Amino acid sequence: MRALVHHAGRPGELTMEERAAPAARPAELLLRVRACGVCRTDLHIVDEELRPKHDAIVPGHQIVGEVVGESRRVGVSWLGGVDGTCPFCRSGAENLCDAPRFTGYDRDGGYAEYAVVREDFAIPIPDSLTDTQAAPLLCAGIIGFRALRVAGVRPGERVGLYGFGSSAHLALQLLRAWNCDVYVATRGESHRQLAREFGAAWTGEQMEKPPVQLDRAVTFAPSGEVVISALSALRKGGIVAINAIHLDCMPAFDYDTLLWGERQIRSVTNMTRADAHDFLAEVAQHGVRPRSTAFSLEDGAAALEAVRRDQVNGSAVIFP
Repeated sequence: MRALVHHAGRPGELTMEERAAPAARPAELLLRVRACGVCRTDLHIVDEELRPKHDAIVPGHQIVGEVVGESRRVGVSWLGGVDGTCPFCRSGAENLCDAPRFTGYDRDGGYAEYAVVREDFAIPIPDSLTDTQAAPLLCAGIIGFRALRVAGVRPGERVGLYGFGSSAHLALQLLRAWNCDVYVATRGESHRQLAREFGAAWTGEQMEKPPVQLDRAVTFAPSGEVVISALSALRKGGIVAINAIHLDCMPAFDYDTLLWGERQIRSVTNMTRADAHDFLAEVAQHGVRPRSTAFSLEDGAAALEAVRRDQVNGSAVIFP
């Protein structure tokens, strides 16, 4: 099979290789990859901002695949397995598992023609969704949904989104379905235009302050300065959820003016299978759909570079 591979010690590089197709073990499924969404976490892995775990890895964790030997589609997300025995798993917080396995990081992912998934972590894909529509939902969508939960969003509130890529443009659609007013601060006029098309009440530059105080905010950019900008826009009692697996740094800030008043900063860590189930139910109810740009597997490195440079409006999806 063809696969795009990142070799440890070569930050930023992907190479196309011919490999033997993987074999499924008991309790696993072998998938023919039909589509794989591109996530900013893939960038952190390929750029080695996340420490390499293997000499070589196939990235990609938003996989829509057809089970080999069956006529059904399933999805694969970032969280590809948990131990099921640690205190977090036993308490229903499997996203915090002490021994997780991540798709495209601990085990090979979907930048390839075939992939393997643990059967109990395969996500059923509704027939109403095409491959192109489903792929970005499987991480960008689910983790954005979890971020809204972590931020404590309630219907009718004023919510800020900082950064407007694959995850944020799906979160905005949910927020509008919940009758929330959404304020988007992001780089690039094309991203701001897309936010307005999806119903944002206001758009501004990444560090620009919205014209109202926010009840909640979610940051998608991997920047500590953006977190502080979001915090500065909150009302008393408001919450900022950091939707990033990697953050450059957290600059010093003034407690008295930014955090005092029971404002909170929370991190968003992975997702659960329950999040996936609940999010796809919201998708079905509200008709959430991604805006996607298609790339061939041969152009996978270009897709990743386009995400790096914020040149994709919405989501990027690779097709083998």
